[in-house]
Amino acid sequence: MKKTVYILFFGAFVFASCNKTTVDKVVKTEEVKQMIDPAVAWRSETPKPGAARPIKLGESNSFELANGLKVIVVENHKLPRVSYQLSLNNDPVSEGDQAGYISISGDLIKTGTSTKSKAEIDEAIDFIGASLNTSGNGMFGSSLTKHQDELLGLMTDILNNPSFKTEEFEKIKKQMISGIASSKTDPSAMASTVASVLNYGQDHPYGEVETESSVERITIAKCKEYYDTYFKPNNAYLVVVGDITPDVAKQKVEKYFGSWEKGQIPTMRYKQPVAPSERKVAVVNKDGAVQSVIRITYPVNLNMASEELIAARVMNSVLGGGIFSGRLMQNLREDKAFTYGARSRLNADPYVGNFSAFASVRNEVTDSSVHEFLFELDRMVTEDVSQEDLDLVKSSMTGSFARSLESPQTIARFARNISKYNLPPDYYENYLKRLSNVTVADVRSVANKFIRPDNAHVLVVGSKDDIAEKLVRFDADGEIDYYDAFGNKVKYDEVALPSDVTAESVMEGYIAAIGGKDKVMAIKSLHSMGDMEVMGQKATMEIYNVAPNKVALVMKMGEMVLQEQVFDGMKLKAGQMGQTSVSTEGAEFDKAKTNAMMFPQMQYGANGYNLELKGVDNVEGASAYKVMVESPSGEKKTQYYDVKSNLLIREVESSEGPQGPMTITNDFQDYKEVSGVMIPHKIILSGAMPTPIEMMLNVKANVDVPEGTFTIE
Repeated sequence: MKKTVYILFFGAFVFASCNKTTVDKVVKTEEVKQMIDPAVAWRSETPKPGAARPIKLGESNSFELANGLKVIVVENHKLPRVSYQLSLNNDPVSEGDQAGYISISGDLIKTGTSTKSKAEIDEAIDFIGASLNTSGNGMFGSSLTKHQDELLGLMTDILNNPSFKTEEFEKIKKQMISGIASSKTDPSAMASTVASVLNYGQDHPYGEVETESSVERITIAKCKEYYDTYFKPNNAYLVVVGDITPDVAKQKVEKYFGSWEKGQIPTMRYKQPVAPSERKVAVVNKDGAVQSVIRITYPVNLNMASEELIAARVMNSVLGGGIFSGRLMQNLREDKAFTYGARSRLNADPYVGNFSAFASVRNEVTDSSVHEFLFELDRMVTEDVSQEDLDLVKSSMTGSFARSLESPQTIARFARNISKYNLPPDYYENYLKRLSNVTVADVRSVANKFIRPDNAHVLVVGSKDDIAEKLVRFDADGEIDYYDAFGNKVKYDEVALPSDVTAESVMEGYIAAIGGKDKVMAIKSLHSMGDMEVMGQKATMEIYNVAPNKVALVMKMGEMVLQEQVFDGMKLKAGQMGQTSVSTEGAEFDKAKTNAMMFPQMQYGANGYNLELKGVDNVEGASAYKVMVESPSGEKKTQYYDVKSNLLIREVESSEGPQGPMTITNDFQDYKEVSGVMIPHKIILSGAMPTPIEMMLNVKANVDVPEGTFTIE
C-alpha cells in the first residue's frame, strides 16, 4: 500500500508517492524515519521557541557641539535623501490662561523670517522638492542629499530669524479656534480632552485644555517669549538620518548650527498626579448621540527607564494593547458584539504615564460594556495569563520589534532614547532577550501594580438621558460627575423647572416669542440665501419654503451643484454630485417631510408628533428648555429653547453618515424680524463636516416662487 510523503528539502517541498519499504531504502537515518512516521509523538507538539539572540543594531554616531546641541547620526545610503530632526528637551511648560501658545509658536516660526516671507519659504522648499515642518517642540526637514545645504539654510534661517508677523499670527489663531469648535462636538476628541483633565488636573501641563477663550488671549509677545526661552541648542537633540557620513554630518552641523547661541533653560516641577482613591464615574453629555465613547483611565508612575516596562507592555498586550487576541477585543467584540474594537494603552512618560481602556459602543449596551471592561481588568489582576497566550503576545511583540529595525529612523530614535532617558547602552540590543524572559509571574506582578479597576475614572461621552442612570452603580459613591467638552464640571437642573411648564407650553412660548400665531400664519413663503465656507471653499445655499410643507434647496460651490433637494409634499427628489433619486417613503423621505415644515412648532400637535420636556440644560452658558421631538415615523431630535427669550437656540439629531452614525447640531443665532416674525440669520452646523459650517442668511418673506421650483419628474 502506498503512502504519500512530503519531505522538506532546502526550503522546497518534494513530493514522493511510494511505499514505506522504498522510503526505508532511500532514507537511512533514524532521525528522518521519525520525521516521516506519523506515530512519532513530537509531531503533535508545538515547537518550543529557541533562546532569544542579542540584536546587532545599526550603528549610530553621536557628538555634541560647543553650544550644547546633542547630535545623533545614522547612515543609510539606500536612497539619496537625508533628514534633520530637531527636538526640544525641556520640562513640560504650563500655559495657564493662554493655553495653546506653544502650538501657535511652533506654527508661527515657519511663516516668515527677517529676510523671507512665508510665500518665499514655501517656494524655496518646493523648488528643491524638500519638506519642512515646525512645531512647538522643534522642526523637521528632509531633502535629496544634493539639496541639503539649501534645506539647512532655510531651517537655520527659520530657527534664528523668525519674524512673528501679526497677519500670520491671526490666521493661525483663527484656524486653531475653528479646530477647537470642531473638537468639542467630536466624541473621541471630547473623551481625550476630559481624560487628560481627570488624570492630571487642570493645573498640570498635561491637563491644560485649549479653548476658544484661551486662544483669544494668546499674544505674539507670549509666543516670542516661549521661542526666546526654549529654542536653545543646549535644550535640543538633532537627529540626522540618511545618505550622509558622520564626518560630513559633523561639518554640516557645525556650519549651520554652530553659531546658535545657548541659554539658561528653566526647570519645572509639578505636583505628581495620582489615581483616584476610589472609582469615579464621569459623563460628558452629547445629546442625540446613538453611541457612547468609553474610556477607563488613570495616571500611572511608569517611565522609559523602569525595569518593569517590558513586562508591563507584555501585560497590556495580553489585555488589549493592539493584538486581535487581546482579552478586551475577544470579550467585547467577538463574544458580546458590543463594539468593532476594544483596546487598552499603557503609556510610559518621564514625568507621569497613564493607562486607558477604551471603545465606542451602542447606547443600549453602554453599562454592559463598562461591566465587561471592569471584569477584564479585575481578571488581569486575579488570574494568571496562560503560557499559550503569553507566548503569542511575546511572538507578536518580537515580530513588531524586528520589523521596526528596517527603518533607520528607529535606530536614531533608540540612540536618542538611550541618551535622553539615561538607559543602558545595550538596552535595545538585549531587548528581545529581556522580552523572552518575561514570565507568567512577571505579568501577574505588573498587573497588580498598574491595573487598578477600583481606582479608575470611568469616563463616558454620550447622551446622558440614555446612559447616565445605568452608570451610577459603577461609582463608589453612587454619584456621577458631569463635565463639558473642555473638562469643566457642570451641574444640570440648576434652574428649577416650574410646575406649569410643559413641552406644549414651551412651543407656545416660542411661537409667541417669534411674533405670534397670526403673524406666523401670514407668511406663506420664505426665500433664504446663505453664504458659507465648506472645506476652505466658498459655497452658497438657496432655499425656498412654501407653506405648509414644501421645500426646495440647492447648494453650490461656484457653478458646481453639490447638493439639491425638492420636497413637494408628496415626493422627494434628492441629488448629490450629479446623482439623483426620487422617493415616496423611507428614512430620508421622512426626514425631508419633517424639515419641510416652515414653522414646525405650529404643526406638531396636528401632525401627531410626540413631545417630551426633558428638563433644563446649559447651552453655551444659557439655560434652555430641552424638548425631545419624535415624528410619527420615529425620527427623533432634541430642541433647546432659551429660558429667557423662548427662542429656539439649538437642535440636535442623529444621522447615518459614511462612517456610521453621527450627531448633527444646528445652532440658531442672530434672530431678525422678517415681515413681523423673528427668524435666525446665522446657523452653525456641526458634526457633518470636519469643521463647523457657519451659514449667514438673507431671508425674505412672501416672495414669488419661480415656476417649476417644486416640479418633480
